[in-house]
Amino acid sequence: MRTLDNKVAIVTGGTQGIGAAYARGLAAVGAAVSICDVLDPSPLVKEITDAGGKAFGKIVDITKGDQVRDFVALTNEALGSPHILVNNAGLFTKLTLKSIAEIESEEWDRVMTVNVRGTFEVSKAVIPYMKAAKYGKIINIASATVNTGQPFFLHYVASKGALIAMTRSMARELGGDGIRVNVISPGFTISEGIKTNPMYTEALTSHIASMRAIVRDQTPDDLVGTVIYFASPASDFVTGQSLIVDGGTSMN
Repeated sequence: MRTLDNKVAIVTGGTQGIGAAYARGLAAVGAAVSICDVLDPSPLVKEITDAGGKAFGKIVDITKGDQVRDFVALTNEALGSPHILVNNAGLFTKLTLKSIAEIESEEWDRVMTVNVRGTFEVSKAVIPYMKAAKYGKIINIASATVNTGQPFFLHYVASKGALIAMTRSMARELGGDGIRVNVISPGFTISEGIKTNPMYTEALTSHIASMRAIVRDQTPDDLVGTVIYFASPASDFVTGQSLIVDGGTSMN
């Protein structure tokens, strides 16, 4: 079903891994997809357009407000006014386990800048377009680690907890403008970044999978259906909500 025909979706951090799965999934149900990343999105843009979809991409540092504003304006010119924003970009796969005492202030600030302020910058740039249309879907990507209290990733977990709080506040502020804001909290997902990080051994990933009600690895494709739901008219009366997608590790 092409539930997102005539809709324009922005996906941040969309060049590879989970973000690329979101972009492909949204395009498959009819959305024109605009992708930004610190990596070149051109190969994925070509893949989508070669398959008959519409796509646009640009290298963008989401912590730079001027770059973000330019990207959103270019998206509007290339594809039309954005209806959907998936705030996927963030720092995780290159982080290593560290105790509170071992996390340097500079690393803390970098994680917060990308994961929290980056989400703020992109949302701030997109909201005026959604307000003008009196319609929009903002989907923030947090993490199930907020619910499990994952140790040794304090800066990451804190940044994702901030996104859940931001989602609730944004939903209250923007509901009158027809903008719905929800958050997805993925479990540990086997993406390209995870595969190239030597910390995540087969023994570790197998142990994580064993703690799920659905005992297997989580892949980026496991998250696509939830993003499409929050992006589609099926969720037009849903806002301020957090949905955990982790195979049943967390239950609340």
